[in-house]
Amino acid sequence: MSIDLTTLSPKALQRLIADATREQKRKKKRAPIAKVRAKVAKVAKAEGYSLSELFGNGGPASASPKPSGRKSTRLGTAGRKVPAKYQNPDNPKETWTGRGRSPLWFAALIEAGKSRDDLLIQR
Repeated sequence: MSIDLTTLSPKALQRLIADATREQKRKKKRAPIAKVRAKVAKVAKAEGYSLSELFGNGGPASASPKPSGRKSTRLGTAGRKVPAKYQNPDNPKETWTGRGRSPLWFAALIEAGKSRDDLLIQR
């Protein structure tokens, strides 16, 4: 982050100094992250849980979290296979799960007057 201090007015510069000082004090008061992780892991273990059960990507306490290599989603379903929900009546090999952008055949059938319910796979 780079701020051109020469463009700031004396009042804005004073506000920046006060904000920076306040943030510095706040961060100095905090316990190291590894220590906090260890405390949370200890409480979770005492209650019979693992960090991965509680937070989805837990693990041993360390100084920095390890990236999982994939994007996190709210429900944690990214990358999982799901059964098809819709099927093209003209070509049964064309299916769609209902996730993501709809395929061209689906959009064309909706535009032609079909409803989503008409295209549901009957189970």
